[in-house]
Amino acid sequence: MAAPDIPDDDESAAADVPAGVHRQVYETFLRQLGSGERAAQARTAEEPDLSAFCFDPVPAVVHALLENPRFGLPQARLVAAHHGTPSGLEALAARAAFAADAGVRRALLRNPQLSAGLMRRLYGGRRLLELQKLVDSHDLPEQTRRIARELLRARFSTAEPEERVEVIVKTEGRCLGSLAGLPVDGKTAALLCSRTYTSTLLVQNLSRWAACPPSLITHLLKQEVVRRSQSLRLLLQRHPNAPSGPRR
Repeated sequence: MAAPDIPDDDESAAADVPAGVHRQVYETFLRQLGSGERAAQARTAEEPDLSAFCFDPVPAVVHALLENPRFGLPQARLVAAHHGTPSGLEALAARAAFAADAGVRRALLRNPQLSAGLMRRLYGGRRLLELQKLVDSHDLPEQTRRIARELLRARFSTAEPEERVEVIVKTEGRCLGSLAGLPVDGKTAALLCSRTYTSTLLVQNLSRWAACPPSLITHLLKQEVVRRSQSLRLLLQRHPNAPSGPRR
């Protein structure tokens, strides 16, 4: 009888052993082999070598691992976290079952070799709020955060007004720093004007938003949180889109 795609014993063995042990096995016993021999062994390897090969830096070895019927989610997470070439990571993510796994996705996001193309494929359709969380995350490489910022801007331009309002309000306007130069449509402005504002931080960020619609500035000036704060009133009154009148 043929072995199943992801045998329970191999998966359990890989999950229970610290990654450092797998790396040590690779460095001690496998690294000195030629790349062709490593790829040949990776196609049929069992534990502990199966997970040890996940630390191999050569994309051909990753491709060979993906042909191994014992290669499962524990190994996919190791490759996603530790492999050092974009092509190897792209080969891994080409398998839908691996790309859909939350652990693989988290590891890919933290891997500095994650390419812009793969990032767009995995996260290009995500909600604005999720993309903003990636932009804000200090656990991710700066390059990944930059790509997330580009995706956020692209998605914001095509998102529904309700989703635009959601990301602005739930981040208290912190997302607006990533959205400089992007205007909003009339419905988005109308939805923003239909709200009551009690957050000082949100009003501050809106007042510093160059694209803040004139109607929203007028609405914010009527809010109790602004009426009680001279500094907030001044910020709004000095905005280029503020209603005409004396500006101090």
